[in-house]
Amino acid sequence: MSDLSNYIKSDDFKKEKHVPVIETGAIKAGAPITVTVTVGKEIAHPNTTEHFIAWIKLYFMPEGGKFIYDIGECRFDAHGASADGPNKGPAFANPAATFNVKLETPGKLIAESYCNIHGLWESSLDLKF
Repeated sequence: MSDLSNYIKSDDFKKEKHVPVIETGAIKAGAPITVTVTVGKEIAHPNTTEHFIAWIKLYFMPEGGKFIYDIGECRFDAHGASADGPNKGPAFANPAATFNVKLETPGKLIAESYCNIHGLWESSLDLKF
């Protein structure tokens, strides 16, 4: 059996265009917060027919918890493909997603993104109330 963690990449988002960047609004226990995950925050990802971010996923691991919680997923299906040829289509998705979630405990947000050429990427953000 293989370990998925061997295939997940991470790096400083200021020098790598594939790392999902997690940003939040004000954080308060029991109150909804806005979480935005962006791929290509500092260095834009190409998002062409040939090279694109397919999806972003967001998870939450409560402090001291035993299980991780799947918050949500956003798929990006428009990459300029068209019957007229690659990159001639009318729509190109921007790999950013906003989630609204209510958290009862501190913990860690974990975001993953998938590039069709460069694979699986991950980052995390510790949340304290």
